[in-house]
Amino acid sequence: MTERLPQYQPDFFINNLHFIPNSFIMLRTQKIITAFTKCARTFATITRPPQPGVVRPSANEVKNSLLDSRNLEKAVRHMHRDGLVVVEDVVPHQDIDILNKKMIEDARTLQARGDKGPFNYNKGNIQQDAPPVAEYFLPSIFTNPIATQITTAMMGPRPKWTFCSANSAMATLPGDTPQRQPVHSDADFAHPDHPFALVVNIPLVTVTPENGSTEIWLGTHNTGGIDAQEGAHGERASGRIRADLLLQRQAISPPVQPIIKKGSIIVRDLRLWHAGMPNTTQETRVMLAMIHFAPWFRNRMRLELGDDIKHILEGLETEGKLGLDVPVDWASREAVLEGYLNRGFGNSYDFSQEA
Repeated sequence: MTERLPQYQPDFFINNLHFIPNSFIMLRTQKIITAFTKCARTFATITRPPQPGVVRPSANEVKNSLLDSRNLEKAVRHMHRDGLVVVEDVVPHQDIDILNKKMIEDARTLQARGDKGPFNYNKGNIQQDAPPVAEYFLPSIFTNPIATQITTAMMGPRPKWTFCSANSAMATLPGDTPQRQPVHSDADFAHPDHPFALVVNIPLVTVTPENGSTEIWLGTHNTGGIDAQEGAHGERASGRIRADLLLQRQAISPPVQPIIKKGSIIVRDLRLWHAGMPNTTQETRVMLAMIHFAPWFRNRMRLELGDDIKHILEGLETEGKLGLDVPVDWASREAVLEGYLNRGFGNSYDFSQEA
């Protein structure tokens, strides 16, 4: 016969606690705690999207352009778990400002081309290269040692740098409707299921949801491959993530538009789901993108740089400060200045490897 407890009344429960079996109390307590934990986790997951991991180097680390072992471990941990890490305050603002002024001018030139411009998914997001000449080629930006330290720790010595560009979130033109990109992966081809390509993003201003901070889906670098995507490689809208998978992921881990401080570097796994977002301000937001490939990954791309940059890279290599394999097609200063604004849109580049 099952023992039945009287209807719950606070005073009775307290005064007659000795009548209740210990096993019942333990079982009920465990059920309550378990239920509360599940509810708390569910509530937190739904209402509080995960935030990207941030590494804040010491003044000494910034001075030496080298993370200590603990901060490097932290960066690698975030990369494996989330597919992205932010390292704050490592790029001098004065260097960023020099480049930003020029690239904003160039972005307006490209925007004026309309349908013929190198836009990505929609005309509010433009693919553009930095001017590949010496006065704008600043090692603190393009060959940042801390960025290379992280990509080396993830993929092995001397990652291969074969892509150097940027995407610019443009202010919405009068009469136009702000548009976002579809959620997509830049790895729109059959690829390894472990890190093989890491994007080093450097925003040239502080990025916020208002000026087009990228929507990121943390942890999705390990979520499927091209089976999760729609659109063929080479199309403007390739790499789109299937709607059913987005709904499933959103229930577990919603996306976030983080605020990233000026002077930060972002290291992102190429496979990570993300989406460019509209810029609702009147100021262009430029974010550089350099891709470091694993030394064993046989990507065929090469950089095209002005020959006045050659001595900069050679000097860094001689001093042991480069740490990258940089395949380059050198061209005259005049030739690169004439052609650097005539490059393709983002998905026209081939990030795959030869067989």
